Amino acid sequence: MIYSNACVAFIAVFLFCLPGSALAMHISEGLLPFNWAALWFAVATPFLAYGLYRLKKISKTDISFKPLVGLMTAVVFIISCMPIPVPTAGTCSHPCGTGMSAILLGPPISILIAATALLIQALFLSHGGLSTWGANIVSMGVMGSFAGYGTFRLLRALRINLSVAGFFAGLLADWATYLSTSIMLALGIKGADPFMPIFTKIVISFIPTQLPLGILEGAMTASLVVMLAKRRPDLLIKMNVMKSGEAAL
Repeated sequence: MIYSNACVAFIAVFLFCLPGSALAMHISEGLLPFNWAALWFAVATPFLAYGLYRLKKISKTDISFKPLVGLMTAVVFIISCMPIPVPTAGTCSHPCGTGMSAILLGPPISILIAATALLIQALFLSHGGLSTWGANIVSMGVMGSFAGYGTFRLLRALRINLSVAGFFAGLLADWATYLSTSIMLALGIKGADPFMPIFTKIVISFIPTQLPLGILEGAMTASLVVMLAKRRPDLLIKMNVMKSGEAAL
């Protein structure tokens, strides 16, 4: 309860301090043609449905799971509310946080968390948009979560320590999100023009901000995992992030 109240208070202060003229982050409202927007909604829907199924199933046997999901949603919401304008790409750059949520709760729940954060931002902060909600879920939720989770699990299987695995999970989750966003933007705005020149320009426009932001997100993810390993190893063991033998060490 203490953590939840502190989180709510922090969100309130953060939102109060947000500049009123901030540009929309993610893929902005109306930027994608209807057919592409509809396609990304169709792609996102089964992932959301499965995430809801997993949330309901796990919550039946673990009453502490929903509060943890709520807390992680607040974390992802705050992290992804740090827009850095990229005018040449028609959108903004920002950390995502889905590497963290995917490591702790798994990709299906992480996708649900990202979708919730994106919806609140679209409705109340004019960040992203309702018409592009599906596309933003796919890029930040689906691609970010699976890239982060897959990287973490692969490195852990290779016996890489928690901090290094967490760093590269956060880094690649962030970069996968923006690679996906670049693909979506290029497909949506290219018209009859070739895909690769537009895609290349968008990717290049993201590099000055997303290269350091990806490194920052990797460091944040590694720090969170290491902190939990030291202070709440039982939580990481419960979430199958590490084994009980590692906690003893």
